[in-house]
Amino acid sequence: MDIKVWMYVVYLAVSIGLTIWVARALARNGLIFLEEVFADERLAQAVNSLLVVGFYLLNLGYVTVAMKHGDPVLSTSQAMEELSLKIGLVLLVLGALHFFNVFALGRYRRNRLRQLATHPPIAPIGRLPMPAGPYGSQLVGSQPGGPQPSGPQPSAGPPANPPTR
Repeated sequence: MDIKVWMYVVYLAVSIGLTIWVARALARNGLIFLEEVFADERLAQAVNSLLVVGFYLLNLGYVTVAMKHGDPVLSTSQAMEELSLKIGLVLLVLGALHFFNVFALGRYRRNRLRQLATHPPIAPIGRLPMPAGPYGSQLVGSQPGGPQPSGPQPSAGPPANPPTR
């Protein structure tokens, strides 16, 4: 067989083996993460299966598209260099897909936890004044007229100096 054919065989064997190994590891270890993200075991298993199928389709599709090499391969060293380039690109694609999945699921998890939170997202900056209650509900030791509001008081009539046009 030609050196180029051997290069293709080794490339396919290594790339497919890496894809299967990474997919199994991600499916096995990612299920725990997905159960935390979705808070539902059945939904987590379904999403995990869908992610594995998508992972296989994308990676094996990339492996087959990137397999073609137009230039002639004249030596074993040239075949090894081309093989390392192709396998390196497969590994980069695997890593990029993994990073994207973890990033997207992490964002989804943060948003879900934020919606389930019982405390406000920011600390209050002040308090609203309490309205005067009915007679007899005043606090012990308070002034007989009730709490005195602070700040500007609304006036009963028109302003003293109306705006001019």
